[in-house]
Amino acid sequence: MNNHYDIIIIGAGPAGMSASCLASKYKVKILVLDVAISPGGQIFRAVETNQSSHKQKFGTNYLNGIKLVNKFRKCSIDYQSRAKVWHLSENGEVHYLKDNKTHFVKAKHILITTGAQERPFPVTGWTLNGVMTAGAAQILLKESNLGIQNAVFVGTGPLLYLIAHQYLMMDIPIKAVIDTTPLSNYFRAIPKIVGLRGNFNEIYKGIKWIGDIKKSNTFFINRISDLRILGDEEVNAIEYQKNGQWNKIECEHVLLHQGLVPEINISLSVGCRKIWNQQQACWNIDVDKWFQSSLPCISVAGDASSISGAVAAEASGKIAALNILAKLNIITAKNRDQLAIPIHKSLKTEMSIRTFLETLFNPISRFRIPNNNDTIVCRCEEVSAGEIRESVDLGSKGPNQTKSFTRCGMGPCQGRLCGLTVSEIIADQLNCSIEEVGYYRIRPPVTPITLGELSTTKPTVTRSN
Repeated sequence: MNNHYDIIIIGAGPAGMSASCLASKYKVKILVLDVAISPGGQIFRAVETNQSSHKQKFGTNYLNGIKLVNKFRKCSIDYQSRAKVWHLSENGEVHYLKDNKTHFVKAKHILITTGAQERPFPVTGWTLNGVMTAGAAQILLKESNLGIQNAVFVGTGPLLYLIAHQYLMMDIPIKAVIDTTPLSNYFRAIPKIVGLRGNFNEIYKGIKWIGDIKKSNTFFINRISDLRILGDEEVNAIEYQKNGQWNKIECEHVLLHQGLVPEINISLSVGCRKIWNQQQACWNIDVDKWFQSSLPCISVAGDASSISGAVAAEASGKIAALNILAKLNIITAKNRDQLAIPIHKSLKTEMSIRTFLETLFNPISRFRIPNNNDTIVCRCEEVSAGEIRESVDLGSKGPNQTKSFTRCGMGPCQGRLCGLTVSEIIADQLNCSIEEVGYYRIRPPVTPITLGELSTTKPTVTRSN
């Protein structure tokens, strides 16, 4: 395999695939690196396998992804699946792991389209056996057509209702759905409907999902004020508080979800500038309208920069590709601008619903910042909320100092599951903005790699004067 490319795209979700398809028309050398076994990202995971079965059960939005995947398969590109990027530099160097061996490649421009991850949900008991994210349950459903029977769905956001609805369509029994969306969010979100540009179908779809869940006689409870998961090593019940009263549901499995946040670690590791998005309550990668980052050779598109959804991600991938082609002098800036006009227009229409969704499903701080000091925040190193607060009392002013005090964020996930929570706990404890607190300093490797795997790297030897 040639190790020099015009463009390297990291991630084969909607943004990565659409960028590849557009750029490949201009005969540029493209390498796509993706950690999954097949293209599609999380939203279109295993869509090639599921296209002939369960058509009605997964939904039309999911099955529409097969068109993009088929188009991607036909592109004249170098596509590497099961490839884990563990290091990249701002000059276009990329190191990745595949088949237990490390590889080195270089490009004139890198496009990061690594998508999103689920927001941490640090409540009492969330680390017990039997608790998993709703997104993980959906992966199991899409890849293996397996469901978790009699699970309790807990949280907020469109994905929670979608997965619960998919369970019902596949006749997988649900014990209960506990909706954590506060009533105040509805009052704040309703005025935002005025700004929608023809996206009412998506709202109707969400209402239908909730309606079908309720019609199925699944126990549905909303507007709760607190919750906790019970058990010694395994889940045996979940308790929720409503109107000052605690109620218990006996269960063996709990599926948690309270929205998505960008997967920013790889972008931060190379030095891309980040900004705090108050509406999404998470960090975004700072990009311009062409999805160009603060670094000249790095672009970040799709949910990897800011949560926008699959359709918007596909549009952002195309826009980023056009800009990269212009930077490489494959097309002129004027051609780029002309070709991007309809794409920018469709993106604007698609993004019109985001303010409504982000207002309605903004998770309350109670479920982002644990009150109970015994609640585990860093799962990898088993660091509790109390230990983080204690480190602040001892003088820690930010996540990196807290990491030194407690080892929080030093485990295999490299802070992906605790980073947001740690920053918010510190900001809350110091009574300051989260921008002042900041985030972990991410260094390579951004994904675990063994010394044996590292030793397989073939160094590039250069001769200097």
